[in-house]
Amino acid sequence: MRILISNDDGVNAPGLAALHAALEDYAECVVVAPDQDKSGASSSLTLDRPLHPQRLGNGFISVNGTPTDCVHLGLNGLLEHTPHMVVSGINLGANLGDDVLYSGTVAAAVEGRFLGRTAFAFSLLSRQPDNLATAAHFARLLVEAHESLDLPPRTVLNVNVPNLPLANIRGIQLTRLGHRARAAAPVKSVNPRGKEGYWISVAGDAEDGGPGTDFHAVMQGYVSITPLQLDHTCREALSGLESWVGGLR
Repeated sequence: MRILISNDDGVNAPGLAALHAALEDYAECVVVAPDQDKSGASSSLTLDRPLHPQRLGNGFISVNGTPTDCVHLGLNGLLEHTPHMVVSGINLGANLGDDVLYSGTVAAAVEGRFLGRTAFAFSLLSRQPDNLATAAHFARLLVEAHESLDLPPRTVLNVNVPNLPLANIRGIQLTRLGHRARAAAPVKSVNPRGKEGYWISVAGDAEDGGPGTDFHAVMQGYVSITPLQLDHTCREALSGLESWVGGLR
């Protein structure tokens, strides 16, 4: 069993080290991760310059690119042996609801979709590493149990872990994605030379965060597991579009 581990917080992130430590005695693990924080990179690929992987002293491989670059390289010739599955994280910060559209953590797992096994993305609901051991515990538990899963091909499990000691976790809930309200407006700034710029502001609060959603589960002290599919087709719209397109002919 060979696992490719990646993240979007960067190759030196404590969550990456914690995930590797949790899995290294379960499978042959190789880490390929961005050389710096690439949060919010989504599924972007670097196409305007070459990528230069570098092996670090701890055996991790650092890449001057995005999380998707890292996994793409790992699955397509960078490694001596092709991995069997991809596990991403442990992200410091939630990936709930609409966050999955932007998340490099989720994107790294999504890039593993070609392998035929369920990919995992793990996030801890904190910017601080105090309860990383809790998230690492569930990462090991879920990955170790993956062979008994019966899921459609190319499914990614997005796992969010409350920022609590393990003893305070109430259990695991299967959830759907909630939805956030609109993000706060970008913050305008002006540098000393008078050039204007904008900082992307904080994400919106949960707008759809009731029972059954990932937001609700983690706020109640449960680990949230949301299965994500890659087919974005809105089938409910097809019949309405058919009559609309017919009127254009």
